Amino acid sequence: MSHAIRAVLLDIDGTLIDSNDAHAQAWVEAGAELGHAIAFEDVRWLVGMGGDRVLPRLTGLPEESVEGRRLLQRRGEIFRSRYLPGLRPFPETRALLERLRADGRRLVVATSASAEDLDGLLAQAGVADVIAAATNADEAEESKPAPDIVAAALARAHAPPEHVVMLGDTPYDVEAARRAGVRCIALRCGGWDDAALRDAVEIHQDPAALLAAYDGSLLAR
Repeated sequence: MSHAIRAVLLDIDGTLIDSNDAHAQAWVEAGAELGHAIAFEDVRWLVGMGGDRVLPRLTGLPEESVEGRRLLQRRGEIFRSRYLPGLRPFPETRALLERLRADGRRLVVATSASAEDLDGLLAQAGVADVIAAATNADEAEESKPAPDIVAAALARAHAPPEHVVMLGDTPYDVEAARRAGVRCIALRCGGWDDAALRDAVEIHQDPAALLAAYDGSLLAR
């Protein structure tokens, strides 16, 4: 039987792996080192956008400025050295992706994470070997909620938007998918509530809950 859904685009942070707080804390610590007061509660709800959007909102610095580049670089160093090694996937993340792959879905990462962060995140999530293709922040002119990264992932999905669904955890994922013509299934495990995720076609608690509801989900069609 030929399924309508041929490919699934995957956000990583907050969707497959419990990393949103760690990203926010890395921003706080990088800012403190370089003389920029960044409050955790201010940055936490920007996680999911790329650094090109987060940086000016928090500091007023443009991404292309010398100080902006320093801060972005230091944030990445702190995240990878202090936080990445301790991150864990959400329950049943690998089982969900294995089910999707067994059903013939092509799995493509669509993330605003940097290329440097991407390999480490997939390794910590324990899913690198089930991913067919991946895109990262370097392949998008603008980060989420712009549709660029979703469009780049679609090109690697080898399927038209109507045969693709995205898994994400933030309203930025939902909007980016919508603007690219892709339906989005949202997960609450990144910290956002149903009101923020209301434009998703489905909302589940986490990968385990989605796996439990799989047969009645869009994923099974």
